[in-house]
Amino acid sequence: MFGRIGHFVTHHARAVLVITVLVLIGAGAYGFTAFGKLKTQGFADPNSDSAQAQALIEDHFGGRTNLVFLVEAAGGNVDEPAAKQAGTDLTGRLSRDNRLSEVASYFTTNAPTMRSADGRYAIAVAHVEDDSSESVEELRSRYAGDAGPVSVTLGGAAAFGRDASAQIGQDLALAESIAVPLILILLVFAFGSVVAALLPLALGLIAILGTFAELALFGSVTDVSVYAINLTTALGLGLAIDYALLMVSRFREELAAGVPTAEAVVRTVQTAGRTIVFGATTVAAALAVLLLFPLYFLQSFAIAGIGVIVIAALSALFVLPALLTVLGPRVNAGRLPWARNRTPSSVSAFWGRLASTAMRRPVLAAAPVLVLLVLAALPLLRAQFGVPDDRVLTPSSATRTVGDTLRGQFHGDESRAIQIVTTEPVDSAALTGYARSLSALPGVAQVASSAGRFADGRPAGANPADAALASTAGQRLTVITSAEAVSGEAQDLVRTVRGIAGPDGAPVKVGGAAASLVDSKEAIGSRLPLAAALIAISTFLLLFLFSGSVLQPLRAIVFNMIGLGATLGVTTLIFQDGWLSGVLGFTPLPLNINMLVLLFCIAFGLSIDYEVFVLSRIKETHDTGADLTESVSSGLSRTGRIVSTAAALIAVSMFAFGTSGVSFIQLFGLGTGLAILIDATLIRGILVPVGMRLLGRRAWWAPEPLRRVHDRVGLTEAPGPERVPV
Repeated sequence: MFGRIGHFVTHHARAVLVITVLVLIGAGAYGFTAFGKLKTQGFADPNSDSAQAQALIEDHFGGRTNLVFLVEAAGGNVDEPAAKQAGTDLTGRLSRDNRLSEVASYFTTNAPTMRSADGRYAIAVAHVEDDSSESVEELRSRYAGDAGPVSVTLGGAAAFGRDASAQIGQDLALAESIAVPLILILLVFAFGSVVAALLPLALGLIAILGTFAELALFGSVTDVSVYAINLTTALGLGLAIDYALLMVSRFREELAAGVPTAEAVVRTVQTAGRTIVFGATTVAAALAVLLLFPLYFLQSFAIAGIGVIVIAALSALFVLPALLTVLGPRVNAGRLPWARNRTPSSVSAFWGRLASTAMRRPVLAAAPVLVLLVLAALPLLRAQFGVPDDRVLTPSSATRTVGDTLRGQFHGDESRAIQIVTTEPVDSAALTGYARSLSALPGVAQVASSAGRFADGRPAGANPADAALASTAGQRLTVITSAEAVSGEAQDLVRTVRGIAGPDGAPVKVGGAAASLVDSKEAIGSRLPLAAALIAISTFLLLFLFSGSVLQPLRAIVFNMIGLGATLGVTTLIFQDGWLSGVLGFTPLPLNINMLVLLFCIAFGLSIDYEVFVLSRIKETHDTGADLTESVSSGLSRTGRIVSTAAALIAVSMFAFGTSGVSFIQLFGLGTGLAILIDATLIRGILVPVGMRLLGRRAWWAPEPLRRVHDRVGLTEAPGPERVPV
């Protein structure tokens, strides 16, 4: 199959390139519309109890407040006449704005929970139906800023979405402005040629623009997360580097051996192309399991990831060979002075010696590596999990400023309240008893309902705005607590509330930030075993078809899990415990459980990708009759430089996201980059040779029935008289 692809491309190279340019222009024009279609949410299970509660609030109670107007008194106290008048005027303007509903304010309700303990701040809240970035920015420009005796800052969930979207755009520009020039410089040094160095970037451009078009298409018909943009750019550039390094290095070796251009391209596609397809399939299979999770944040990364993988692999199989056919020996043009007399080769004596040494002394080589990786993984045992809030933004963000003030100065603000909705009407007496019992629970500051407000099991007055908590469809109660939504206390309170029967036995739905976290953890945790099983099974089957061995896939899975455990442990130290927080400028928080799942799937897939690169050379050498030690040493010497170079370049692309102003994007970039470096050095360079040494003659073993299956369906190129080992 791969030979036929190579022959087709060499005979139609210019036509392939013309079609590619035309498609790329169209994809680029359409793809950039994706930025206006993607969303900043997607961290909640749409079928969960909390999501259903939110839907009921939206449908029957005007929507939960998603805007917070933080009012700061210039004179230091919001109860001063001038400040109070300004706050009252602001509330009136908000109430008259037909874009807003559910408007409530300290200045009209005198609710103690809407005033800071020191009297310096007060809040007004509202719900905006159109929470697009443009709408929120227009509201901010109209109402925020200094207004004589007070200053107003806009925050809340809708403002968080706007600020996060804007930050993503800035982060993307900054990360790519750092990564692309640095990667180009490193590629020039790696290839010793300017022309060869430009090929991975061309491949990356195709993958990224093509995936942007895919995201624009999906964003038109379903919910897609804006954060998928970051994965598209990082993974698109990374895979392009992977595949181009493998293809171009092989092509240059063929040319150096005196093989004509067309034949060199065919051999390159036959060998390196086969490896790329296997590697791409393993990465895509790992990302495909994200579709199991109901949160569209994770599903979006599956859509983007699979798209960028498929486009990068197809480009490597068709577009890159076409470029190589047209370029021929000119692929070495623009040689650096010290590289002009050097024969292009991917062979590295260092990696060959490292493999031989590790195989001669397996225990001495593996023991310190395993101890280091296990120690690095230990912090994972105390990991805590959460979902993003405004604290993932930088402290200078307006939304973050509002959130920090609410957490620090307001006790029991409604932005972190537990929301309860009955799905049918209930009478006032039953509602009063239910609200009274809820208010007596530990950790509850106050319960607001249409029957009045309650604290410590007793009436606590009434608020005229609470009349809106009743509708013909049911009742809504707001359980105000001082506990952080991501805290264990708040999550335990949600479980306690859910365990209490509704008023008169009426069904209830429990929502709010803490309930959403509980439901998200359940949605992910309940599907993790199946996701892990599918990743393991697909990896085993693909590596078996590739190698013909049942032990090689098991070795690869075990080693990858060890490396990933170390990566997640270090990630816990950095982002939960706060190591490097001062340098990177983020606030330590419980780990974003969505991002950890994503990090695991991507890092696992890329690790198997490198496994395929290395194993392909080892097996090809073994199939020529070489013994185990020679096969491993030769395989590492021919792939070690490619894998380590690719890993270093991808790590640069990933580490560039460490400059992000969104902390979980920093987690993704630094975690993925670290995982790649660990895999390309400690795993591939030391543990793989040790594992092969310990397996010995059993390294390529498979039961006879499976051996026959592999002989029939294993994806291999039939060796011909001209075949050169990969």
